[in-house]
Amino acid sequence: MSRRGLLAAAGAAGAAGLLGGGPAAAATSSFSSSSSSPSSSSGSGSGAGRGSAALVFHHAKVFTGLPGGAPVEAVAVGRDGRILATGRDAALRRFVGRDTEVVDARGNTVMSGIHDGHVHPLGAGDRSLRPSLEAAETTLAELREILTGFLADTGGAGAEPDGWLVVEDWNPVGLLPTGTVPHHTMLDALPTRRPVVLVGGDGHNLWANGRALEIAGITAATPDPVGGRIVKDADGQPTGVLKDDAQDLVKRHVPEPSPAELVAACAKVLELAAASGVTTMMDALVGRRELELYQALSAAGKLPQRIVPAIRLDAEQTTDPAAALAYARGLRREFEGVRGLRFGMIKVFLDGVIEYPAQTAALLEPYLDGNGKPTANRGELYTSAADYGRLTAAFNEAGWQMHAHGLGDRAVRTALDGYAYARRATGRPGGAAGRDPRNAIAHLQIVDPADLRRFAQLGVAACMQLQWAARDTWTVEALLPYIGPERHRWMYPARSLEKAGARLTGGSDWPVDALQVWNQLRTAIDRQGAYGAGELYRELEGLSRDSVLRMHTSGTAWQLRQEAVTGTVEAGKAADLVLLDRDVTRCPVADISGTGVRMTLVGGRVVHDAESAAGRAASGRVARGAAGPRPASYTAVHGGRHRACGCGTGH
Repeated sequence: MSRRGLLAAAGAAGAAGLLGGGPAAAATSSFSSSSSSPSSSSGSGSGAGRGSAALVFHHAKVFTGLPGGAPVEAVAVGRDGRILATGRDAALRRFVGRDTEVVDARGNTVMSGIHDGHVHPLGAGDRSLRPSLEAAETTLAELREILTGFLADTGGAGAEPDGWLVVEDWNPVGLLPTGTVPHHTMLDALPTRRPVVLVGGDGHNLWANGRALEIAGITAATPDPVGGRIVKDADGQPTGVLKDDAQDLVKRHVPEPSPAELVAACAKVLELAAASGVTTMMDALVGRRELELYQALSAAGKLPQRIVPAIRLDAEQTTDPAAALAYARGLRREFEGVRGLRFGMIKVFLDGVIEYPAQTAALLEPYLDGNGKPTANRGELYTSAADYGRLTAAFNEAGWQMHAHGLGDRAVRTALDGYAYARRATGRPGGAAGRDPRNAIAHLQIVDPADLRRFAQLGVAACMQLQWAARDTWTVEALLPYIGPERHRWMYPARSLEKAGARLTGGSDWPVDALQVWNQLRTAIDRQGAYGAGELYRELEGLSRDSVLRMHTSGTAWQLRQEAVTGTVEAGKAADLVLLDRDVTRCPVADISGTGVRMTLVGGRVVHDAESAAGRAASGRVARGAAGPRPASYTAVHGGRHRACGCGTGH
């Protein structure tokens, strides 16, 4: 049976409703749509004898995400965008009609699409408009050579002296020799009078030259903003490094790209996500600007995923729950009609990042000086447990969920204490979907073992980015000497959390890291991945393959209150599905990193087809991003010069 067409018009209409306000982007495929529009089959899940399917996958190894049950080889997708039936190949033949599209999976996996529970897709689009350092580790001389090249590439008419050079994906721990501390004088030596800014790939650090500091009016007398820090030297002068919310002191002066440029760039990276198998994303940092951009993408038909926007509150807003709730409600009222968006999530930063030299993650015990001696620094805690508890209570009572950036063990405990207070204050220990708060903590780089059981007790989702759970510069040289082996052992304690009953959910944090979905899943299993120099506590904290697949599908669907719609492959659920180029349930663990996505469906509509021209281009960008060493992986998103990785050309 050959592939003959995509979904009929009736199926597309059904998919629109499943997306909560309207359809995702129109399917792009080398196959023409069916000319006729057969009557829709039932979306109730029974399916038997009620009409042909719009699409049938067969000869598949279906990972349903459900416990037990007979092996599943085929999936029928109804014309309403829902899964019509699952089962053996022979049993599902009855759903094949003359205009049904039939796809031979060739023994490879069909599964729920990936649910990314912590990601910044619009940030990836924005960053793609600027040159990238690709997280490279360089000497100062090498860095200056790269930046001189960027100056030449962006040095059109009128660039001197006022044209900003903004470079993305600077590695805040990447100056060699290790321990070299950045200072604006190092950038001031570049052959330019232009303001120069290097934006940290971690999202928490920015390095500016003297001209940029001058434009921003940052001097020795400038106070730290709430939730941020202006790093100063021994003489009290700004070094040029700005942490967390202090970055905005400079960023507000950088010219914005045009709306058309942003829409085009973001559409391209959303195609990349679809080609990686991502069907739902929780955008973990959203304000009016991002919502306006989503509105434009949706209106242009360029929003292929389901999006749950997490409205970001700054540190000052966390102290006034009533005003914060009014702010979030106002944004929801204004943008809730945008197709593809579903509101209900709030994001708060509780701390920063843990690696040297930033060390802004909040720790229960002080950082060490690198030689085993405690310092006076316990990191930065941007919101107290009391304030976070009152804020959580107000939002949970109004039906909203909380999503905390909690990286250090003190920040994690602060979030848990806040959730415990809210649980007592609201009298909502859990219950029916929609009333259960399902608050979350993201990152969880260090968790005190005394807090592991509290996740299950409080019904808190543990949202982890386990592509970072490998031995490398970030987890060893930039961290181990500064926290010691006892705390280091509790890095990304995924299995310990799982054993303690916590619900694990997954996120990429893209573009803080490159979008490499399948290496992310592989690393959660072997704690080394494609780029690690060794395993990071695999015997203690590595997860089973089944746990990892569930974590990034049904687990995250639960976190997002979406489990009644997506996350498992069963009759009646939305057909948010991916067809892979291998059987990820059985292939060697190391081979999971190279997984390719042949097809991605959202609400029954094809949003990526690797056999189409657009799909081949997107798949090529994904493959290039996974082909080289980790710093070079940024070439999947960023154009322009790539001298940091040695390739010398754009992609």
